[in-house]
Amino acid sequence: MNIFEALRESHDRQRTYAKSLIKTSGDTPERVEAYKQLKAELQAHETAEERHFYIPLMEFDNGVDLSRHAIAEHHEMDEMMEELDETEMSSPVWLATAKKLSEKVHHHLQEEEQKFFQMAGKLLDDKQKEQLAGQYQKEFKAQLP
Repeated sequence: MNIFEALRESHDRQRTYAKSLIKTSGDTPERVEAYKQLKAELQAHETAEERHFYIPLMEFDNGVDLSRHAIAEHHEMDEMMEELDETEMSSPVWLATAKKLSEKVHHHLQEEEQKFFQMAGKLLDDKQKEQLAGQYQKEFKAQLP
């Protein structure tokens, strides 16, 4: 498995969790669980991806701006999750923020898969792609609650 395949597995889960979340309503066990799943997945993914994909890409001149952009988007998602944590789940504001988070997640994943992966594919060799996948997966598992 290479780094792109490893990242896509998490991306698929993120899309599923984000879609499930915005279909929930009120302060219900379904919403609590959907948010818990998405938040855990995003946080573990962001940390592992930054350490074992974006930081290695920053060693290349062509990878710096790309990595900074992606990390900035991770930060935006973190801020939205903080906002969700501080808002009553039954509030319309909570759902509006959850929808913004879902849109940001989908935008970010699409951008990564269509732009960043192509650039990274040219910068990293096959051995690096495989090594990073192993490191990413190990870190991801360690980050899960």
